[in-house]
Amino acid sequence: MRIIEKNMNQAIRNNSDFRSSNTEVVNIRGNSFVYLHGNHIATVSNNSIQIFDGGWQSNTTKSRLNALLDEFSYGMRVFQKQFEWFVSYKNVSEDFVSGMELAID
Repeated sequence: MRIIEKNMNQAIRNNSDFRSSNTEVVNIRGNSFVYLHGNHIATVSNNSIQIFDGGWQSNTTKSRLNALLDEFSYGMRVFQKQFEWFVSYKNVSEDFVSGMELAID
């Protein structure tokens, strides 16, 4: 995990705002909104995480989402196969749908 991703996760855990390079976390009433290059890629609340591709299924977007999933939704991963994105959990995968909501462990 990159340092920027560790700092992003720490800001979410601390319910604080964070901005560094191309990544931003905005905390509003306990909900953390994560942006990459100004595009909304995730919303983290107490019970769930909602993930988006922000219109760009890039390696950086996937890396940020996986850092969030590692921190807040154990065992889930976003991966790419033949140019399509999927979400996996416990050896089961499903199509990635921008805006999908996942429970936080």
